[in-house]
Order: sequence, then C-alpha cells, then structure tokens
Amino acid sequence: MVSDESSTQPATAADDATGLRPHRQVRLLVTVAAVILAVDIVTKVLAVRLLTPGQPVSIIDETVTWTLVRNSGAAFSMATGYTWILTLIATAVVIGIVWMGRRLVSPWWALGLGMILGGALGNLVDRFFRWPGPLRGHVVDFLSIGWWPVFNVADASVVGGAVLLVSLSLFGYDFDIVGRRKPGESADG
Repeated sequence: MVSDESSTQPATAADDATGLRPHRQVRLLVTVAAVILAVDIVTKVLAVRLLTPGQPVSIIDETVTWTLVRNSGAAFSMATGYTWILTLIATAVVIGIVWMGRRLVSPWWALGLGMILGGALGNLVDRFFRWPGPLRGHVVDFLSIGWWPVFNVADASVVGGAVLLVSLSLFGYDFDIVGRRKPGESADG
C-alpha cells in the first residue's frame, strides 16, 4: 500500500508562509465570495429602492449613469426566455468552484474563483428570489458605462475573476501550484 507522505507530514511554518496549505486558500475563496455577494445584494437593494426604471441618473455626463434594468437573460440580454437554463448553469458553476476549491493551493486562483463564485451567487440570489419567481427571477442591473450593456457588481466580479484566471492560465500558473509554472513548462513557453 502506497501512502501519501504529504498528507501524513505536519504542516511547517514554511508551508504556512508560502501558502501551501489548501485550507487557507479555501478561506480566501470563501471570504472573497462572501464580500462580493454582500456588496452585490446591498447595491441591488439600494438600486431598486432609489432608482426608477427608465430614468437614468447621470454620474459622468451621459457616459456613466445609474440605470435600473431587470434582466431576464444573460450578459448583453442574450438568452431571454431561458432564465431557468441560466439558473441551472450558474448552479453548476457554483458546484464546480466549490468542488475545485478543495484542491486550491494558489492564492491567485482562490481570488479569481472567489470573484466568480461571489458573482455567480449574487445573480443566483436574483434568479431564485426576485420576480417572477424561483428559477425565473430577473437580475437587477444598474450601472451603465457608455455603449456597454447595463451591469451590476456580480457581473463585474465574474468578468474580473475570469480575466484573472485566463491570465494565470496563459502564463502557466495552475490552481494547485503556488507561484510556479506547471511541471515541465519552461519560462520561454
């Protein structure tokens, strides 16, 4: 029977300092997700209370406005009418991140996945608890910048987390490697 020495050896101060203890990265992932979820919920509640649909409030001329929109679809209002499918996809993403989070070693991957998890949960809260009902709820969007579609904190977090994870992947950093490239990769690519 082969034993895994890394699981039987106690964690050292060096392991703790380099972030090799996965439970620290899980805490980071959960903390980031919780903060984003809280900020997203609070900003959506404020948007619904303070903004009137169809009446943008100028922040910077007409370029940046607060604009209350209820979105039944995905980004760019795609897939309207398929809200229940979007809800199931977002639920699968949350489950996948939670499953992957158990193996996290990289704090950067924990940050990126936490951003995506917090954003996905923020929009899932709307899908489950907002009108017209569970699995069909419309997401509250309220920030408009130029020609870009109206979005919310959850959307920005998902996009930011995805950009971070794609960047890490392009530069060869894996979710279970701390500050090193994947085994067998050279610095030249």
